[in-house]
Amino acid sequence: MDGVMAMPKERNELEARQDPRLLRALDMVAPGTPLREGIDNIIHARTGGLIVIAEAEDVSFMFSGGIRLDVDYSPALLYQLAKMDGAIVLDPETLRICWANVQLMPDPTILSMETGTRHRTAERVSKQTKSLVVAISQRRDVVSIYVEGIKYILEDISTVLSKANQGLATLEKYRARLDRVSSRLTALEFAGSAALYDVLSVLQRAELVTRMAVEVERYIIELGSEGRLIEMQLDELVVGVIADRSALVRDYATFTSEQELENALAQLSALDHQELLDFGRLAELLGYDRKTNSFDFPVTPRGFRALSRVPRLPRLVAQKVVDHFGDLEAILAASDSEIGAVPGVGEARAQEIREGLRRLQEVDLVDRYQ
Repeated sequence: MDGVMAMPKERNELEARQDPRLLRALDMVAPGTPLREGIDNIIHARTGGLIVIAEAEDVSFMFSGGIRLDVDYSPALLYQLAKMDGAIVLDPETLRICWANVQLMPDPTILSMETGTRHRTAERVSKQTKSLVVAISQRRDVVSIYVEGIKYILEDISTVLSKANQGLATLEKYRARLDRVSSRLTALEFAGSAALYDVLSVLQRAELVTRMAVEVERYIIELGSEGRLIEMQLDELVVGVIADRSALVRDYATFTSEQELENALAQLSALDHQELLDFGRLAELLGYDRKTNSFDFPVTPRGFRALSRVPRLPRLVAQKVVDHFGDLEAILAASDSEIGAVPGVGEARAQEIREGLRRLQEVDLVDRYQ
């Protein structure tokens, strides 16, 4: 497990940062959006503000006073309305400004750890109504977003960009290591000498790449229009990883039912970092005894992983080939006519499969001796 970077110690914190509700909120206030432009104007003017994004009828029960507007949203108008003391209510799509200068009266018994009146109100409103609430500090240029009790403080774009680049650098190292162990496994598969340890090494690395990609993707969402270049780099680094991880599980799990395979992938994603480093736990996910000596335990691939790398080969056809021959060794030993006889394959596609597997083997040999 050399080269594995320590992941955040508090998994609850990591999960909160990747919560879909928070990600949707970050997307709404990301740079390049009209809402973020309005928020930035308020920050620069140092007026502070409280913005509630919800259906007006869902939060109107806590209104005290206010001005009903129901006008089209614009950053300039948001900035002007923030000069008043009360909250501003936007519709869920942030296309309309529904109310302004509203005094909000949430349930005072709702627990809040905030000290300032504006932020305490924001937290309670988000908990009581499940609305997205944005609190902009008047003195500290701090923007806090609250969604169903989750709080997140927006960071400077330069800080987020730096973290995203650090994540990309780590992801690049993870991907390089994944490619090495994956290439080794492919060579062993064609030689018929793969061990469980080799499989678990690839599975672990594929999951690490996937998790780091999710972390970088969160930064991209927060960066908005500033994150396009990083998004392009991310796409290049993770191409094929998810599909390869799925094919690996299908190749080596001791079970074959679709439900069990999906459950195994879900359990893999749910492992904490320490469990992911435990090869015994990974073996258990694939249906093996966790006490198995993975170094000496021989395994045979069914062929999904190899066939997934044959260009333009539909997954359904690959499934039929695997079902017919049983494993990769039998597929490699079969003639073109035998492969072509599989229902749905045919002579032309059989040649494509044979040529694709031959090229895969040749490319792997070249990679190993570079």
